[in-house]
Amino acid sequence: MSKVRDYQQLAHSILEAVGGEDNIISVARCATRLRLVLKRSDAKAKDQVAALPGVITVVESGGQFQVVIGQHVGEVYEAFQPLVSLEDGNSDQGTEAPKGTILNRIIATMSAVFAPFVYILAAAGILQGALILISLVFKDFAATGTYEVFSFISWAPFTFLPIFIAITAANHFKVNQFIAVACSAALVSPTWAEMAGRITSGESISFIGIALSGTTYTSSVLPPLFLVWLLSYLEKFLNRTINDVIKPLFVPFFCMVIMVPLTILVIGPITTLGAEGIANGYNYLAENAPALAGLIIGGFWQIIVIFGVHWGVTPMVLANFEQYGRDSFQAYQTIAVIAQVGAVIGVILKTRNKETKKVGVSAGLTGIFGITEPAIYGVTLRFKKPFIYGCISGAVGAVVASFFKPYYFAYAGLPGPLTLVNGISSDYPSSIVGLLIGTAIALILPIVLIQILGFGEEKVVPVTTPAAPVPAQEVSATLTNEETIQAPLAGQVVPLSNVPDEVFASGAMGQGVAIRPTGNTVVAPFTGTVVMIAPTKHAIGLRSTSGVEVLIHVGLETVGLDGSPFTLHVEDGASVDAGQTLLTFDASAIEQHGLQTITPVIVTNASSYAEVIVGQHETVETNTAILTIIK
Repeated sequence: MSKVRDYQQLAHSILEAVGGEDNIISVARCATRLRLVLKRSDAKAKDQVAALPGVITVVESGGQFQVVIGQHVGEVYEAFQPLVSLEDGNSDQGTEAPKGTILNRIIATMSAVFAPFVYILAAAGILQGALILISLVFKDFAATGTYEVFSFISWAPFTFLPIFIAITAANHFKVNQFIAVACSAALVSPTWAEMAGRITSGESISFIGIALSGTTYTSSVLPPLFLVWLLSYLEKFLNRTINDVIKPLFVPFFCMVIMVPLTILVIGPITTLGAEGIANGYNYLAENAPALAGLIIGGFWQIIVIFGVHWGVTPMVLANFEQYGRDSFQAYQTIAVIAQVGAVIGVILKTRNKETKKVGVSAGLTGIFGITEPAIYGVTLRFKKPFIYGCISGAVGAVVASFFKPYYFAYAGLPGPLTLVNGISSDYPSSIVGLLIGTAIALILPIVLIQILGFGEEKVVPVTTPAAPVPAQEVSATLTNEETIQAPLAGQVVPLSNVPDEVFASGAMGQGVAIRPTGNTVVAPFTGTVVMIAPTKHAIGLRSTSGVEVLIHVGLETVGLDGSPFTLHVEDGASVDAGQTLLTFDASAIEQHGLQTITPVIVTNASSYAEVIVGQHETVETNTAILTIIK
């Protein structure tokens, strides 16, 4: 997707598929996912959204309906926000809190709070890593003004982290953003830092007769988060009880004079102890059984990522950096990430499918930046074995690294290959050694395993497609582990990689082929059921009787035509026979709008099968077998 209207249309399509604005409780985003909390959800909505062009997959976890989009999630999120009115009083409708377990609510909150600014923390972490490298090469660099300027720039997002949290938490809890920022800014005030320093030095300072603790809140997570959460209740109460004439002045006044002292006296000390307690619990495991800690994180971290609950560890990691200046969790986390990158490289080297290779290259590049969802959903989990090899390799690499006591000494927003320098410290010279050895194992081992054991393609028996069209039923009778998909329309065959649309050409939607039609009729490529019809009639999703799912997308960017050139001949949920007419279209009307009629035919659940083989045809008729599914 490269145009604004594509993102806007995708946002509209997602909203319509999930039940409209009335079904939305909250919306947030992370590095690759649009995260929705719905009042109600069903399998049909999940299937419909997953079939939309531009959506990689849909995951329902942690009380959220997570739409995995990839690198364009920011644009889709920006297009989605104006479609829903969730601010200013929406909570009074009784839907302010996501339904589900306490754990689900915590995970949803962590995701909503940290995801919007994770790239800021990641950028700051990379800058810190660069300063480490330059200081190793140029010994006097750390004494220069240039170093000092870049150093305070890199630390600024962490120093004022409570303000970032105030902004995103205010959106999540439906609080006045400026009041939340004012309260959280007080926590990082230099005056309070100076007072806290005097208290820790032995001076006694009290507030209304209550002794203050010396807790500071720069780089803190839980104190500002709990502050904004409780502020949401206080603000609602004040808005209901204070006269409208004086409300604009006295609501923020009472919020500040109540919440800031309450945080300094109670919320801050308790939540800080809680975060440090969790961090100390993990650190006890990492110090006393480092191999076990490495095994768990290196082997299971990417499974946690699949379910989108990985934001839950952020407070613990940040507490480690704040308390000790180092953290081993992100060291093992990096090894797990690199293992999936290695699995993707293994697939690229082993595969004989050009489309799989192309998707692998794209996914591998995003993995270098610490974002593994495209690698997982596009390659490793799709074929299953590479994902398992990656998890095994991550566990082995992390266990080996654990003998060297690896740490990160600068926070990495997105741990991965680029953040390995964060493990360099003159006080812990073995740390980077362990990291390099562990990541080398994690990178190389899945490549070796895939070359030796394969990932599915080695089971494929080459099928020679006959010159004459062969009905799907005849092929199925001969080879019971195969299913053939017929061409849904007549025309010229175009390799999917040559389709001038990056979503289809990259293979993100699935494997398949495209047809440049010579007619105007789309027919069912097999016997099955209609599972999705786009509101604009330009795309139809089908499921065969054996479970193969196919998306037929007539034309490129035809979603913007609002269905005018298309005539449907079936309804959503209808049973269809192979060759039955699904829709007809006016090719000249499409072309008059400057759009192409080239039609991708995609197997959207290709990951459930060993291979999808594209027939060797230049042109096809509607009874030609164009795809063979190896089960």
